[in-house]
Order: sequence, then structure tokens, then C-alpha cells
Amino acid sequence: MAYGTPSDDSARRHRRRATVAAALGGCALVAASTTPAAAHGGGPGHDRGTSYVALGDSYTSGPLIPTQVDANCARSDHNYPSLVAAARQVSAFKDVSCSGATTAEMWKAQGTNGPQLDAVQRDTDLVTVQIGGNDVGFSSVIGTCAALSSKDLTGNPCQQYYNASGTDQLTLNIAQTAPKVDKVLRAVRVRAPHARILVVGYPDLLPDDGSGCYPTMPFAAKDFPYLRDTGKRLNLMLRLVAAWNGARYVDTYGPTVGHDACKAPADRWIEPLQPTSPAAPVHPNAKGEAAMAQAVLERLGRRY
Repeated sequence: MAYGTPSDDSARRHRRRATVAAALGGCALVAASTTPAAAHGGGPGHDRGTSYVALGDSYTSGPLIPTQVDANCARSDHNYPSLVAAARQVSAFKDVSCSGATTAEMWKAQGTNGPQLDAVQRDTDLVTVQIGGNDVGFSSVIGTCAALSSKDLTGNPCQQYYNASGTDQLTLNIAQTAPKVDKVLRAVRVRAPHARILVVGYPDLLPDDGSGCYPTMPFAAKDFPYLRDTGKRLNLMLRLVAAWNGARYVDTYGPTVGHDACKAPADRWIEPLQPTSPAAPVHPNAKGEAAMAQAVLERLGRRY
């Protein structure tokens, strides 16, 4: 793959920043009402001689998916970074993703897992980053909305709760997370100035058509589209921050539509609150990790 000269790269990053600067400032006010198109590209190819580092949270690490290779971080050897590393035949691979990680864990230890950014070195050629969901408050939002549904199954008690102040708190959380993700990507670029950086989005958790599936996912009927749109806003923010930093965004939402947590066990790639396949509740199972790996591989198939 050709990346151009350092001056060419700098110019390209400057143009990208200029293109998305205004959009990034207001990205949290934009509702991503359409599903991004799935990535297309060439075959996976090979990266012999490439040093690959994976950064991320539990959607990256793959908790409870066999085989778990790091109990502290709930990391699987069948998560998408491991699948990408094997498919690309990279020469060096370090996966430091960790369940529960926020952007703060890029700089500080998490149990026995050191600061994730420490894994990124000057000779690192490829970095994938999937972070931000825990900064927004993913787990607490799921718990809050599930609890509120008992009061009003047909309405939107979760949306009302997060809009009680007159401003949508989850949209605000996403806006406040944008500069944190931006800081992570800038730090990666400083540590590995020649690396390909891919920002991996989050897959489709709930039905894209806004329908519900209580009690499989115990939310009120009108909260399903609200939570779906919140997930899309998070992905939109990640897409814009990636572009701002000259990184590439990997859409995992589009390829996973139709395989959300509401689907039958044989068809779902994201598990509901009571999983039927080895995976953490409301997380990708092995099929979901494989789908995200394929999205990353297709993105790598394009010229960077």
C-alpha cells in the first residue's frame, strides 16, 4: 500500500480537517437517520512485515467468547482483532483491548492491563481503535432504560428521562466524548506517525426499523427508535472524528443490520440481556466479532 510522502500525508490530513471541522462541532445535533452503506473493497490481502496494535473496549475484547486469553480484560482469541491479524498474516500483533475501557484507559492502567497507548510504538504500522461507548455510559443507559420500561411499556420513559432537562443528555454525552476520542487518535498518530489508523464503529444493537422485542430487550416500545438513533449518533461522531484526524472509519453497523439482539438465536450477532450464545449480555457473539473483522478487512482492502 502506498501512503505518499510525509508532506503529502500532512496536506491530505489538513484538507480532511477543513472538510469536517464544522460538522464535528455540531455532530451531536445531527440525527443519523439513515444506515451507513456497508464497506466495499478488495480482498483481505496480506500484511507480512506489519506490526498491528488493537485498542478498545469490550466490543473489541469479546468477553465470554471462547477462548478467553485474558480474564482481567475478558479478551477472546476469536475477537475481531485476532481474526484480522490472522487473515492479514501480520508479523507482530498486540491486542490490549479491555472490557470496561474508556478513553481514560488509553493513558492509565486497568487492572493488570497497562495503559493501552503504551502498546503503540514508532514502528507500529496498523492500529484499530474502538472506544467511546463507555464514555457515553453504555451500560448505565441499558440498565436505566430497562428499569424505566416497567412504568410505561407503550411509551418512551427512557427518552423522557434523558430529556428531562430540555436537552437530550445522551446527545450531550456523545458531544462531550468527541474531543476525548480526538485526543486518543492524536496520541496514536504521535506515537506511530506512519501507521494506518482505523476507527471501528459499533454494530447494530437494536432493530434498524425501530421495532421492539420486549422482553428479550426490555425497553418500552417507543424507546427502541430513540436508543437506535442514539447508537447512530455515536457512530456518526466516531466517523467525523476519524476524518478529522486523517484516519479511516470502519462501518460495522451497516453489515450487522438484520442480526441485532432482537433476532432469533440462530440469526443474531449481538446477544440480548440473557445470551443464548457465549458472549456478554448486549455484546457481540462470535458471529458478531467475525462480521466486524470482515468489515475491517474490507476497509483494509482499499488503498489508504
